Amino acid sequence: MKGTLNLAKKIWKHPQGRVGLIIAGILVFCAVFAPLIAPYDPYDVTARSEKGLSPSLSHPLGTTISTGQDIFSMLIYGARVSLMVGLITGILTALIGAFMGILAGYVGGLADTLIMRVVDVMLVIPTLPLTIVLTNLFGKSYFMIIFIFVIFGWTGLARVIRAQVLVLKNSNYVKAAELAGAGRWHIMMRHILPGVSHLLIMNTALSSAGIMVAEAGLSFLGLGDPTAISWGKMLADAQSGGALLFGHWWWILAPGIGIFLSVFSFMRIGLALEEIFNPRMKRAGAMNRLFKTLNNTYIQKIFEEMDEAEREEAREAAKEKGGASA
Repeated sequence: MKGTLNLAKKIWKHPQGRVGLIIAGILVFCAVFAPLIAPYDPYDVTARSEKGLSPSLSHPLGTTISTGQDIFSMLIYGARVSLMVGLITGILTALIGAFMGILAGYVGGLADTLIMRVVDVMLVIPTLPLTIVLTNLFGKSYFMIIFIFVIFGWTGLARVIRAQVLVLKNSNYVKAAELAGAGRWHIMMRHILPGVSHLLIMNTALSSAGIMVAEAGLSFLGLGDPTAISWGKMLADAQSGGALLFGHWWWILAPGIGIFLSVFSFMRIGLALEEIFNPRMKRAGAMNRLFKTLNNTYIQKIFEEMDEAEREEAREAAKEKGGASA
């Protein structure tokens, strides 16, 4: 618990991490307290007969053309699905990828061969056609989408974790634990796992952002749960309802902004974690220092050195030509 609080403080002190935490906190607050924030029940399609209304005080983002649902309420409730799918998938993917990567890297032998061959096979399987088939066979629920994302999402992380474990298994503290008689499970959980925990935390944040975009895309294609409101489904309904045709651009803009903010916040948190765990990754600060160094005097000096090098080369060529003619 103390380590989690310290990590949260470090993220808050980071400029990008602070922005990500603020936006993610607002989204989580809206998702948890959606019934209290949303002015209407977005699942009730029979309570209102007013359809296609423009934004007003009573309907901040207007209403849908087909059913008259309040778009602002749909936007608030849609945060639940996006965050649920993104966070659950990111956490499960990190756990499975960590277990498989540590098992393959530390145990080695047959376990390593089997896990890596499974990874090789799953990396070449096209996920979108398989997702379409599985959702049509077993239902278009978000739990099925999470299951598919997790099954195919852990492979890349397992490869990275395995490569890191191959380095850690030869470290002095791991060798000392083996000489002391510690079991494999104890060493993997108490010594190897903490050494790769930074990769798991960063992967959870960054992969959650990607999963949110993937979920929105699947819902837009009609592969999501038709009974649940999500930002991708809002975009699909806006397209089928003729939002652009009737000039209801806010129907499309609202879920688009929601998707952007959610992905942007988790990407900022992930980049902040990357720089916290690996200070060498502070690319932005390095670039700023570089541009400050490249002032006019510095550039002029470079050009002068280039001219001097060209003159020196010309003198050497002239000497060689003179010697050859003699």
